[in-house]
Amino acid sequence: MSPSAFQHNILAWFDQYGRKDLPWQQELTPYRVWLSETMLQQTQVATVIPYFNTFIEKFPDVASLANAPVDEVLHLWSGLGYYARARNLHKTAQLIAEQDRFPDTLEELLELPGIGQSTAGAILSIAFNKSQPILDGNVKRVLTRFKAVYGWPGNSAVNKELWAISAKLTPVDRVADYTQAIMDLGATLCTRSKPACEACPLNAGCLARRSDNISAFPTKKPAKIQAVKQLTFLMLSNADNQILLEKRPPTGIWGGLWSLPEFDSISAARDWCLTHNIHIADQQTLATQRHTFSHYHLDYTPLLVQCSDNPINFVMEANQTVWYKVGQLNKLGLAAPIKLLLQSHTRIK
Repeated sequence: MSPSAFQHNILAWFDQYGRKDLPWQQELTPYRVWLSETMLQQTQVATVIPYFNTFIEKFPDVASLANAPVDEVLHLWSGLGYYARARNLHKTAQLIAEQDRFPDTLEELLELPGIGQSTAGAILSIAFNKSQPILDGNVKRVLTRFKAVYGWPGNSAVNKELWAISAKLTPVDRVADYTQAIMDLGATLCTRSKPACEACPLNAGCLARRSDNISAFPTKKPAKIQAVKQLTFLMLSNADNQILLEKRPPTGIWGGLWSLPEFDSISAARDWCLTHNIHIADQQTLATQRHTFSHYHLDYTPLLVQCSDNPINFVMEANQTVWYKVGQLNKLGLAAPIKLLLQSHTRIK
């Protein structure tokens, strides 16, 4: 199948069956495209829609996002995961606001935090109608099957090959529709399991289907045993029904979010309380729970401690450690497991 036939078939399918009513497809702007593409990185459309709607209502444009406190941005992102995306959105919004124009070249976009080649390509093609290829997860799946490209797409050589294929197949005309179409195709027909090959507009030229070997593509990531990290979270509440929270460093896991003080063990958390002259009125150790990140498992054990008074004789470190009223917790940027824990156990039972 020639590139022109590939493009024609995809666009004809999109005209009839493609999704055209997603929130970010309405009132199209570079900002809305950028925001949606960032949210859709490693996250499904159904999950993103309510977050996008809430985010765009609060921050309708680049300027409003740039002027917002980062804590407010992280709060609206809470539960969506991969929080570096939110921090980079905020940084990039500030940089764009300073320029007073949304960048419209590949070179400019790639200089901004959090914008990679595929996101930049989506912004340029959808918002500016410039012919730029993309290569998100859905497109990788379509192309590896169509061309029967062996090898894990995360491998640099395989990734380079897929970029070359994507560039060759990307049209000059109707590039915005084409970009939406090929992402849609991967999301709705050429799915990871049970792809709807009979309905696919590319089935006549798909090499994986011709060889009856669709399940072999894309090649799976080499198996790797995930490490397990164990922590104790101290949920310390005082006589005024306040919870002690710590702000995490700006980078790394849950960067910039508020969390509970963490320790290597239950005994270490209790020792910390004794060291800081915290008089324990009640305590409860909850069952260990697991939260899985992309590269390791976190097994955390919550220790709930109720003070008999209001401890005042330990140092708060430059607004990195603060007491928060239970009623204020829903205004903070909290990691999903911490938020759930606080909602479920705001008092010792």
